[in-house]
Amino acid sequence: IRRVCRKINILFKRVSRLRTERELSRQVLSDKLKALAIYAAAAYFSIEDKQRTVTDIELYGIAKILNASVTELFEKNFFDK
Repeated sequence: IRRVCRKINILFKRVSRLRTERELSRQVLSDKLKALAIYAAAAYFSIEDKQRTVTDIELYGIAKILNASVTELFEKNFFDK
């Protein structure tokens, strides 16, 4: 069970990479999500720190801010370490 739980947040690597490629800090992305009324700033940090999973509305907001499709947030090999 522990091994499976570690894989629950499968988006953090791809989201982090796309955010960095677009030259956005974690704070800026978080602020943009907050401006979209999606959630409080601290919530994004807990996603990228693998402390919680992403909700559907958060996924939509992150994709919109990163100018990516929702499917782009998933990597082909998202179960890799």
